Amino acid sequence: MPYEVQGVVALSKGAPVSLETIIVPDPGPGEAVVDVQACGVCHTDLHYREGGINDEFPFLLGHEAAGVVSAVGEGVENVAVGDFVILNWRAVCGKCRACAKGKPWYCFDTHNATQKMTLKDGTELSPALGIGAFAEKTLVHSGQCTKVDPAASPTAAGLLGCGVMAGVGAAINTGGVGRGDTVAVFGCGGVGDAAIAGARLAGAAKIIAVDLDDRKLEWAKGMGATHTVNSKETDAVAAIKELTGGFGVDVAIDAVGHPAVYQQAFDARDLAGTVVLVGVPNPTMEITLPLIDVFGRGGALKSSWYGDCLPSRDFPMLIDLYLQGRFDLDAFVSETIGIGDVEAAFEKMHHGDVLRSVVVF
Repeated sequence: MPYEVQGVVALSKGAPVSLETIIVPDPGPGEAVVDVQACGVCHTDLHYREGGINDEFPFLLGHEAAGVVSAVGEGVENVAVGDFVILNWRAVCGKCRACAKGKPWYCFDTHNATQKMTLKDGTELSPALGIGAFAEKTLVHSGQCTKVDPAASPTAAGLLGCGVMAGVGAAINTGGVGRGDTVAVFGCGGVGDAAIAGARLAGAAKIIAVDLDDRKLEWAKGMGATHTVNSKETDAVAAIKELTGGFGVDVAIDAVGHPAVYQQAFDARDLAGTVVLVGVPNPTMEITLPLIDVFGRGGALKSSWYGDCLPSRDFPMLIDLYLQGRFDLDAFVSETIGIGDVEAAFEKMHHGDVLRSVVVF
């Protein structure tokens, strides 16, 4: 029997979100219904509201979530009713050419639920990143549910569903940060700070945080930055080279997604160093690099999508580190809010007042 729940919906481009009655169907084959316990307010949700992703309004927002499986459809074997799960937007197929190569984190045919959640009048909703978790219950493909230790706080655990995993993975999975490496992270919001935390987990010797905002640089110190550079007041590339004996860093991570920042990351890396782009650029942005520098400096220029993560591998591992006190997920939670406070949380996020506001149900 379908469920009637409350959810946060973007009805039209640029309009304030509204709290609506959502109809969640019983799960079909391969699907699961999850009782959402907590969901982070991510920039991607704001991009959906502003029409920056696509124009398939209305959107059921929210995707950075954790909760408990309350129903499963036919053929579901990876999770069961009562499991505590983190939701992910990369449910790998196991069959495409990337999966066949043994690189499922690049899966080219990821899954979402087949059925649609709707408004009460039958209008079909587009769930953000195939999840739609600013709701008391949501319908997803079972592969979007990753079972983790239920001892973890849902408020913290859900953040692995998007931003924190993107940043940690950019450092560890994409950038390959290792023991003794030097790292620079440009942009110290949620994703950038997660990259800093990931670099610390990996054993980096020097982690240089770069931002325009001294308040964010202070947050970065708490995540593991050993040095900070305010690029509004200082030439960031020169400062990074001074801190690294004139050489530059082994791994430079652009968590902003802006051509000027990417240029700084490119210029701040050592010979044979790696640049990782994890910040999402505007589709109109372009960059021009001297090809001789691309060739002559060697190394690698990489993009990181969802931190090149494999949720079934990475989520449980990071939750174990969190429960051991080795990875402070709680530090990313600036505030907890109610389901009716999402629009106000967007404003705080836009002004850089929070790392993450988290809706708690």
